Amino acid sequence: QVQLVESGGRSVEAGGSLRLSCIASGRYFNTYAMAWFRQFPGKEREFVAGISRSGDSTSSADSVKGRFAISRDNAKNTVYLQMNSLKPEDTAVYYCAADNSNYYFSRRQMYSYWGQGTQVTVSS
Repeated sequence: QVQLVESGGRSVEAGGSLRLSCIASGRYFNTYAMAWFRQFPGKEREFVAGISRSGDSTSSADSVKGRFAISRDNAKNTVYLQMNSLKPEDTAVYYCAADNSNYYFSRRQMYSYWGQGTQVTVSS
């Protein structure tokens, strides 16, 4: 079992940057692949970025590639999402997700654990 708590979401102007954090409780954080998803009003959650449990493999969605970066610090039980060059269309609730596997997935159904979400609002 792992519990996830996101933080760092807030309102920011277009072109700005934010860093989201997700802290995991429990042991063996380094046995979980981690990911960030986001959800727009009335839409399904979509994959933003994923990272393997060791941190040596990452991927991001085409819509954020080159602007967002996922990283993790296993010593701190924390995964991060660095978001640069933010756009109004990045406005969403951002969720952290974990799965007890080596490699991340882009399908939300593959994740067993979710945080409560953190709101990111980008104004033009």
